[in-house]
Amino acid sequence: MADDAAVSAADIARLAGVRRAAVSNWRRRHDDFPKPVGGTASSPLFSLPEVQAWLRGRGRPFELAPIDEAWQRLRALGDDLDLGARLAAVGEYLADDAEGPDDAELLALISQLASSEGAAETFEQLCDRFFEAHARRLSTTPTAYADLMVRLTGAKGATVLDPACGFGSLLLAAAATRARGQDVDPDTARIAGIRLRLHGADTEVHAADALRADAFADRLADVVLCDPPFNERGWGHEELVGDARWEYGLPPRGESELAWVQHCLAHVKPGGAVAVLMPGAAAGRRSGKRIRANLLRAGALRAVCTLAAGTDLWLLTRPEPEQRAPATVLIADTTAENVEQVWLDFLADPDTGERIIDVLDDDVDLTPSGRPGESDSGEAFLAAQRLFGQIGIELPKLEPASGEPAHTTVGELVKAGALRITHAPPRTADGDEAVLTTDDVLIGGPPTGHAAPDPAAVFAHEGDVVASVTGAVIVHSGAPVRLGPALSRYRVDPELLDAQFLAGCLRAADFPVHSASTRIDARRLKVPRHPLETQRAYGVAFRALADFDRALRQTAEIGRDLVRLGFAALAEGRLKPGGG
Repeated sequence: MADDAAVSAADIARLAGVRRAAVSNWRRRHDDFPKPVGGTASSPLFSLPEVQAWLRGRGRPFELAPIDEAWQRLRALGDDLDLGARLAAVGEYLADDAEGPDDAELLALISQLASSEGAAETFEQLCDRFFEAHARRLSTTPTAYADLMVRLTGAKGATVLDPACGFGSLLLAAAATRARGQDVDPDTARIAGIRLRLHGADTEVHAADALRADAFADRLADVVLCDPPFNERGWGHEELVGDARWEYGLPPRGESELAWVQHCLAHVKPGGAVAVLMPGAAAGRRSGKRIRANLLRAGALRAVCTLAAGTDLWLLTRPEPEQRAPATVLIADTTAENVEQVWLDFLADPDTGERIIDVLDDDVDLTPSGRPGESDSGEAFLAAQRLFGQIGIELPKLEPASGEPAHTTVGELVKAGALRITHAPPRTADGDEAVLTTDDVLIGGPPTGHAAPDPAAVFAHEGDVVASVTGAVIVHSGAPVRLGPALSRYRVDPELLDAQFLAGCLRAADFPVHSASTRIDARRLKVPRHPLETQRAYGVAFRALADFDRALRQTAEIGRDLVRLGFAALAEGRLKPGGG
């Protein structure tokens, strides 16, 4: 094993046979635990030999399983930016007997694994570790959703197309006889194609933007499954005006999801099924009402079902020629666990759905939640009650501290090189680039603002602290995001300052917000002086308090739903007072 092999906290937990929380405790409680050698403040990497030596010294020796030895060897061949390409090269070696990466030791390990476990299983295990290592920036369709979409559309063994296939999760779940896919990222498309070929599918996967460069133009599949990207403003609105796929209307600039829906319908055979995961907002945004109305009138949209907060499943079919449009549509505020039964009940008795003529009003709002008489209020109440009981709000364990630590200031940390502060421009122009707003920071959500490109724009990267003038603070994770007005970026040197610790100190401060300024002046803010390991311990506590705050918000929202549903269920006779 190479001396420069690096492992994440999740790797250490898996290899040592403990939970990830145990690794966090080791880092907090033991000053001699190996220091990070790479990664970021929120996702550090550690030297594998150093971790092995530390564990052996505490009677916890472990030996790498062959698959982990291969993974660490693969990861050590270069930086993580090229890891996807190296993984794809290994897959091609397994699938096509290609040359593979230029590393004899790695290829020997891979060959041994393929001989004992099979090429497909070997590659899947490597892919699992790749997904885990990049969990913060990679999005894969949950297995439960993929299996559900396959069952509801009868996709098993058919010719299936996924025009935004990612790593091929939906096509693999379908066990497609003929798997057709497309993804904008070349390495992602390569990995998807390899996975499908190794599982024996007749595979065709292209690396291109399906909306702008349709690789399957004029070709039809039995079933189309899709988990498209959400909230994309630059999806090609201007250049695709008049495209033949927009049978139900030109998608508005801010409705990329409705472009994906129509793309899917254009690629399925008449009578064929389409399942698309959609953001909840797409069912009710006024800008998309004309397309929703046309989909309903034609009989193309058959169901809108809520799977989880913010995620709906749209079930569609391409109308047969001369087919009479159905009179009802299923609009169900349900869950991923029971949506299949709700769909089957609707197919058995379409009159249980909602009359299409009743929803073709000024808004054509198909949002499942809160529809009068739409779902069983009693079942909804009991489901919300179960969720309420599962939240498990718990404050972090805190204890009295002895003495008061010495303090420094944010300004002194800046002078010492431990921190850099950058303020976002105070104004933006209208445009299509996604922008994080102060409200987004407050709720910890994705960017919802938009602005024109600006060379002076400020972007937050993984591990950066983002603070607003309202006192909302987050530690950013995932892909870089542009900051909107009234936001500031605090970039720490992870060898000197812990990002979660700084975020907690900023959130604890009572910032004065002046009408003449939209910037936080935090340079005079006092920060306790602590060694880095102590900062990390405090950072964990600060993070736990932030999680507690989010749990309280979620509980309040569910509590309001419980009250509303409880009144409705009692009044409708769906529930009755319990005994005792």
